[in-house]
Amino acid sequence: MRRRTTISGVACLLLALGLAGCNEKQQAPAAARAVTVTKAKSAQYQPSVEISGSVKARVQSDLSFRTAGRVIERRVDIGDRVKAGDVLAKLDDTEQRADVTVSRAGLASAEATMRQKTLAFERYKTLIQSNTVAQSTFDQAREDLANAQGSLQTAQANLATSLDALTYTELKADADGIITSRSIEVGQVVSAAQAAVTLAHDGPRDAVFDMFEAFFLEGAPSDAVEVAPIIDRAHPKTGKIREVSPAIDTGAGTIRIKVGLPADTDWALNTSVTGRFHSQQQQGITLPWSAMTSDSGKPAVWAVDPASSKVSLRKVNVARYHVGDFVVTDGVKPDDLVVIEGGKFLTDGQVVAFKEQ
Repeated sequence: MRRRTTISGVACLLLALGLAGCNEKQQAPAAARAVTVTKAKSAQYQPSVEISGSVKARVQSDLSFRTAGRVIERRVDIGDRVKAGDVLAKLDDTEQRADVTVSRAGLASAEATMRQKTLAFERYKTLIQSNTVAQSTFDQAREDLANAQGSLQTAQANLATSLDALTYTELKADADGIITSRSIEVGQVVSAAQAAVTLAHDGPRDAVFDMFEAFFLEGAPSDAVEVAPIIDRAHPKTGKIREVSPAIDTGAGTIRIKVGLPADTDWALNTSVTGRFHSQQQQGITLPWSAMTSDSGKPAVWAVDPASSKVSLRKVNVARYHVGDFVVTDGVKPDDLVVIEGGKFLTDGQVVAFKEQ
């Protein structure tokens, strides 16, 4: 009986020691997870957007006839280069030439009457001095001369008007440039002031863009714009915003912007170009993509408390997403430690061993 008691006591002692060992293993603290952090730094960022547009002449004029008529000749087509004063098209001028003929005949008659009345007045002027004719006769001669002078002036004005109307049948270029569009054909009857051709004047060029309205919500863009042909983006030029349309295209929701190009720009009219527009500089915190995580589907980052080495999940407000980073404007402050490596399996309040990059 004494031997059995001794064996039982030894077994109990070993069992107690084993349980104590297991309990010590369960209570041993877990090793802290190693993470890499970066110190958040405040920086300025400048949102930008790239859209397509085309090169246009700074000055374009829609040329039209100043009188109605039938087109009998069209001398230019789209793409033709013209000089100031060149005749671009002509109307049937039969009626205008007839008016000129009538006006010239009227002027000849008025001049003949004027010569006759002048001779009569001079004769009566001599006779009145010798009291050979009555005063009333002289007065009538003077009145007839005045009427003849008025008729002559009217005839001269009528001829000038007829000649001017004759010039209305010719459409002439008002400057050196290139024809960019036309809307008339030979045989077509046009009305006065109806657009016939569009002339792009030689000289400064603009890059014209239709910018979506939302880009202006953060304020007016920066004046400097990087412009480059779509087929040659390696050689951009820096232009300056010259004009922003005050009206919005309600159909497309865009605002037209004209960017003045440098004087040495040799791009052809209607060249397709891209323009990179920059909004005004703003303040934020830029973090690498590896810092991004999620909290219930919302952007978040892990932040480390340097005093306790514990992590906490913070929701952030992302202002801009870039290729290699993103910009935060809320949720993180300058000098906060943000986890950029090792944050996949962290839990809120977990102690970590961190090193700063």
